[in-house]
Amino acid sequence: MYEYLTGFVSIVAPQYIVIDVQGVGYKLLVANPYLYQEDKEKKVQVYVYQAVREDNISLFGFKDQNEKNLFMQLINVSGIGPKSALAILANPDHQGLVDAIANNNVSYLTKFPGIGKKTASQIVLDLRDKLSKESSGSLFATNQLAVDVKINQELKDALEALAALGYKERDIKKVQKSLIKEEKMPTDEYLRQALRLLN
Repeated sequence: MYEYLTGFVSIVAPQYIVIDVQGVGYKLLVANPYLYQEDKEKKVQVYVYQAVREDNISLFGFKDQNEKNLFMQLINVSGIGPKSALAILANPDHQGLVDAIANNNVSYLTKFPGIGKKTASQIVLDLRDKLSKESSGSLFATNQLAVDVKINQELKDALEALAALGYKERDIKKVQKSLIKEEKMPTDEYLRQALRLLN
């Protein structure tokens, strides 16, 4: 599985871009290819998701980790495929999308192509509890947990691992308050202790 590609933007087309990585061109389907127009012939890092189907393998590209995280959340919703998720992300107001989901604003979601009331309601149902409105500069608690800068890297990694496992942010914050008082320990030990506290 690819995480990101670093190379030069060689082609910008209406539905995709091509990144040249040491002489190999990777075609990436992206929400808005023209955001990369100013990067043409420049070296960039693009986050990537690989979608594999029986008859097709596609690469989807994202400007940053937050955009990729949002895409990953959307494609986990029943009725939302990679291309539908990309169409939703073409709207540059990603925070507006997050707020709409958090506030059960179904009418906002039905404005996107191919999203009816039923699918919009499913998006809200599946993603509302996973949103972190408080996480500064981060769209979802499941991948980018906002943590106190005073926390050491090992504890930060453990807290983010809890988020990835699906624990809610309020529960993780309670654990954080307990663990921050402990002496520094390896990430796996922080994680073990956190799981004990949560269970």
